[in-house]
Amino acid sequence: MKRLLPPLLFFALATPGQTLKLIVWDSDMQTKLGAGESSGSKFSLQLVKDYSGPVKVIFSQSADEKSRNTFSSLQSSYDGLLKNGQLSLLTSSDEKAAAAAGPVTGNGSLPLGKFLQQYKLSLTTQTTGQNSAAPDSPLSRDLHATDISKLK
Repeated sequence: MKRLLPPLLFFALATPGQTLKLIVWDSDMQTKLGAGESSGSKFSLQLVKDYSGPVKVIFSQSADEKSRNTFSSLQSSYDGLLKNGQLSLLTSSDEKAAAAAGPVTGNGSLPLGKFLQQYKLSLTTQTTGQNSAAPDSPLSRDLHATDISKLK
């Protein structure tokens, strides 16, 4: 038993809970269009596939992550564009983060996958035909538990 304690402590300390979450809303913040969260170095995102247009992307992180500056330079919200199941963040107001993450597209937007690379996160996207995540998914539960009045 004494032999197992040091490795267990090492793994417990080496893998801090660095969960980053996001919610994608339409530009009026009336309809939830997607949600995502990180786990380790992976970021999983669920988006509707039948929406094209401007969106508001809201990021959240725990107070512990904020105090450790885990996701430095991350703003709490970004304007974005959702088209054909692809999410991009508009970068004109965030040139510093865009420059750190890589090249922007011709319309001044940065694909979310490129944006997340600066935080050492790789993106996996899943699209659905509904205007929110599947009702039984953990992401959907987070979406429905979010108080949007605090986000505006």
